[in-house]
Amino acid sequence: MATKQRGRPRSFDREAALRKAMLTFWEQGYEATSIADLTRVMGIAAPSLYAAFGDKRTLFAEVVETYANLFGGFGDRAMAEEPTTRRGFARMLREAAAEYTAAGRPHGCMVLSAAENCSSDEVVAALRGQRARNVTEFQRWIQADIDAGVLPAHADAAALARYMAAVIQGMSQQARDGASRAELETVAEVAMGAWPEESPGA
Repeated sequence: MATKQRGRPRSFDREAALRKAMLTFWEQGYEATSIADLTRVMGIAAPSLYAAFGDKRTLFAEVVETYANLFGGFGDRAMAEEPTTRRGFARMLREAAAEYTAAGRPHGCMVLSAAENCSSDEVVAALRGQRARNVTEFQRWIQADIDAGVLPAHADAAALARYMAAVIQGMSQQARDGASRAELETVAEVAMGAWPEESPGA
């Protein structure tokens, strides 16, 4: 006797559908992206979208994870691979200039641009929390180099962390407004001028 199959197999590539949803949220923002937009670009009907991903907010949370895995890891890599925090941030900003202006996808950072004009308190709070965690992590990295004597003791870890977050957010918006990679690289160079010098031998 044949075993009865449970449910119907999905007739779409889930990862490919997530990437298409990501590009739509990235281009239009969370608020302006409708379920109709999502079903059109993902190539599935609304019932299939809800069955596979939940509601729009739940789908967006998964899209943010997809974005982080595909495009958002350059900062962590810079910090892991560079010998000091200062050099890590210099690399992070250079790579942000390249990532935020790359051809073939929307410009800027999706996590920043998708939050614009958003009326969902839960989405706004989630994205605000992510940005706050970034600042906290920046401060932790900077303070570690101060404690190790790589940066001078008078350096203000909290102020530097918030400054770097503001620069990165500003670079994202500038990219959305049409700034080129070269123009953003200049911003990166100027921003690093605000950093205290590392101790000799760092």
